Parts: sequence; structure tokens; C-alpha cells
Amino acid sequence: MTAKDTRRALWQIHFCVLLWGFTAILGKLITLPALPLVWWRMLLVTVVLALLPRVWRGLTALPAGTRLAYAGIGMLVALHWLTFYGAIKLANASVAATCMAFATPMTAMIEPLLTRQRFRPGDLALGLLSLPGIWLVVGGVPKGMHVGIAVGLVSAFFVATFGSLNKRMVDAGDPLTVTALELGTGTLLLTLLAPLMPTLVPAFAGSLLVLPSLPDMLWLLLLALACTLLPYALYLVALRHLSAFTAQLSVNLEPIYAIILAAILFDEQHELHTRFYLGVAIILAVVFAQGLLAGRRKPGPADEHVEMLGISESRQLVE
Repeated sequence: MTAKDTRRALWQIHFCVLLWGFTAILGKLITLPALPLVWWRMLLVTVVLALLPRVWRGLTALPAGTRLAYAGIGMLVALHWLTFYGAIKLANASVAATCMAFATPMTAMIEPLLTRQRFRPGDLALGLLSLPGIWLVVGGVPKGMHVGIAVGLVSAFFVATFGSLNKRMVDAGDPLTVTALELGTGTLLLTLLAPLMPTLVPAFAGSLLVLPSLPDMLWLLLLALACTLLPYALYLVALRHLSAFTAQLSVNLEPIYAIILAAILFDEQHELHTRFYLGVAIILAVVFAQGLLAGRRKPGPADEHVEMLGISESRQLVE
């Protein structure tokens, strides 16, 4: 790996983070409920990828066990997206992006349980230090947005969970093939859930059989191609030339981008109180502190690369 490769990978990651910052904005602009919004997004990307012979060759080359593992991750990703856009609809883009920052302290507690690694006292302590930030964020938004915060925290939990599970799979398949498999599986899961959604979570429900309006379809195409497919593939490639520490710190900027964009485009700062932004500052300080701790650790074989599924909105998924 050369210095040129590293520089190019770093620029790629920052470009991806900027594009992911727009996903919350587009989620606000698209008038569809959360379920059809996510379904159309995943379907459009899957259809585009299904046209590429490279994807089919990659699927054939993957062992059956690996295909099943990626399919399972795709289901978790679908649930993550569903709850993320649900949080946007129930609150706003700034709140949803902030909730994703909780994925980092959650990962510190969830990963040892799933991978049988020891708990790191420093990470656990920093996770606890984020609690005042949660309290300030909740107190800094109107009461009508509290449900959105709860849904956003569920979304962050999905991020931490599938991020911990897929940590060792960054080199297991071609990036575009992995994207197609995961998003295709996620589309199938949402199709099966659609009839149950009005009963399970009415706020997310919406018909999958009704074509979106022209403005919504244009936003969906932008979301699917420019903010999903492109950064997803770029990120998976870039991660092969960067350390986990560098990737983590770069992705931590995404909530900041999303909040700034939401303030510029939607004036969301007028909906939120000073306490909200103080809470955001505490949470981001914890996230960056965990990145610094991770950067000082001696990496083991499993830490040489990390995988962030670019299908996640706004969070790094693993250390």
C-alpha cells in the first residue's frame, strides 16, 4: 500500500461521508412513509446491480455460508434503514442523525457480547459518559419528537449489532456483489413485512404498489444511486487502504454534516433548543474520544480492516 493509495482512500471516505450526510436530508424531502421509502431505495439499487454481470459472477463465487451471512446482515440493514427514516418522519433530520452517534458507545458494549471479546473498561466508561448527552438531547427537543428519539436509538442499536457481526467480512466478497446481496435480501424482508406493518408499526406503513410521485421518484433515484450505491462501493474499497482508527474518525463527522445541512435547508435549528446542541456536543466528544482510544491500541489480525456497510446512514458500524 502506497501513500498515494492512502490519500485517495481518505478522500473517498470523506466524499462518502458527505453523501451520507444528504441521506437524512433526502429522507425529509421524500413524502413517502418510512416503509415504502426504504423499499424503493433498496429495490432501485438492487435492480441496477442485477444488470451487472460482475455481480452474478461474484454471487456464484461466494460460498453458501457467506451468502447466508450477508443475507442476514442485509435484513438487519433493512431494519436499520426503516427505523432511521421512521425517526426522521417522527422527529427531524437533525435528531435522527444525532441518534446514530449512539451506535459507537453501543458497539463498545454489544461487540464483546457477540464476539466473546473482553470488555474494555475505557470504552464502557465512555459509553456511560454519553448518558448526560442523551438526557440533554431529549430535553432539548419538543415532546412530540421523543418517540422519534426512541426509534432513532433502536436504529443505532441495529447499526451496532450488525456492525459487530460483520466485522470480519470486509474481504469476503466483491463490494458490488455484497451490496446487491444485502440490499436484495433487505428488499425481500420489507416486502414480507409490508402486510403486517399497519398492525405492527402504523406510523411506518405505506403501500408498496403505488408509484411515487415524480418529485419523490427523482429524490429516490438520487438517494439510491448518488447516496447509496456510489458511496457504498467506494467505502468498501477505501477501507482496504485505511486503518480502523482513520475510518472511524472520518465517519464520525457525518452527524455534523447532517445537522449543518438540515439547519441550512430546513431551518431545523429553530425547532431545537440549546440543550439539544449541548447534548450533541457531549455525544460527539465521547465518539471522538473512543476513536482516539482505538487509535492507540495495537491492532490484532481482525482489526487490520473494518467494514462499514455504506448502507448505514451516518454511522461507522464497527471499531
